[in-house]
Amino acid sequence: MRIERASVDDAAETLALIKRAFGSVGEQYGDPNLPPLAETLEEHRAVYASGIVLKAIESGRIVGSVQGIPQDDGSCYVARLVVEPLMQGRGIGRALATELEKRFPAATGFSLFTGHRSEETLGLYHSLGFSETRRQIINDALTLVWMEKR
Repeated sequence: MRIERASVDDAAETLALIKRAFGSVGEQYGDPNLPPLAETLEEHRAVYASGIVLKAIESGRIVGSVQGIPQDDGSCYVARLVVEPLMQGRGIGRALATELEKRFPAATGFSLFTGHRSEETLGLYHSLGFSETRRQIINDALTLVWMEKR
């Protein structure tokens, strides 16, 4: 597996992966319209202009991706860390998150959010040095857990 910067030419394949990876999350929270599942190709392409999108490639296929979006305060917002569902648990997500941090050497920190029921994801972020900073109740089924790494 190798990790490299994705280009807008990868957008359709990457968005399809995001939708596959978040499909089970939508089921878990009872919401088939979570933002990653409702994102259009046009909206996804815009991220390539405002930040860095990394892709993990294995056997010529994109099997993972993560987005890093620089913030006005000097930090980096981490979004859409995804791994092909049948390939999860192999260290691809960890490798993508680690590489993303290397791509932002001057960042004052990294921030992200995930759902409160996403225990494996929360465990991954804790193991990468992220700490919970707050919780935001969205509805009865979903509470967002905001995390930072400084």
